Amino acid sequence: MATLLHIDSSVFPGGASASRAVTETFRTTWEEQHPKGTVIYRDLSVDPVPHITAHAHTAGFADPDVHTPEQAAAFAERVRLIEELEQADAVLIGAPMYNYTIPSTLKAWLDNVILFGRTSGDNPSAKGTPVTVVASRGGSYAPGTPKEPYEYVQNYLTATLAGMLALDLDFIVPELTMAPHVPAMAELVPLFETSRDRAFQDAATKAKALAERLAA
Repeated sequence: MATLLHIDSSVFPGGASASRAVTETFRTTWEEQHPKGTVIYRDLSVDPVPHITAHAHTAGFADPDVHTPEQAAAFAERVRLIEELEQADAVLIGAPMYNYTIPSTLKAWLDNVILFGRTSGDNPSAKGTPVTVVASRGGSYAPGTPKEPYEYVQNYLTATLAGMLALDLDFIVPELTMAPHVPAMAELVPLFETSRDRAFQDAATKAKALAERLAA
């Protein structure tokens, strides 16, 4: 049966997180389609992976036979994360925008799994794996908006997930999530509600379609 790698990175728990609420909808729909499937779950806020170190970085370019003990230990952690990605039939990532970009915990995960000569390079080992990213954000950074130039979440994840890892990338973007909490954004609440409802619908629709695609 199919395996879903589900990664959340929001610092907020449960319903307090816009991205978690949408990834939960996606995952629930996925599990309904794959009741005997496997979900590998990583909550990077609760259980962060190690940030890349000199030992972990240099080990990726050295023959394992000459690894120092420090390199071997650090590289083993990277391999564990890489194998989770390689073994997944689909990937789901919650990636809220913090200060115009992704959470540092998600960046740490990417730094670990991007390995030239294995997951990136001429023949990426997870090439073609579908990945759905829930890129929630407090305001709007859509094309034509004043803050469009500050959109570094979709741009960065397109470069890394689609460009370096060669994954089959799709986005769900609930935006204006701060509107209900910031008085100055009160007039934007209806737009937030529309975006939120669309995100939930997209999550359910995309999860079902992906499950059917993988079962075909």
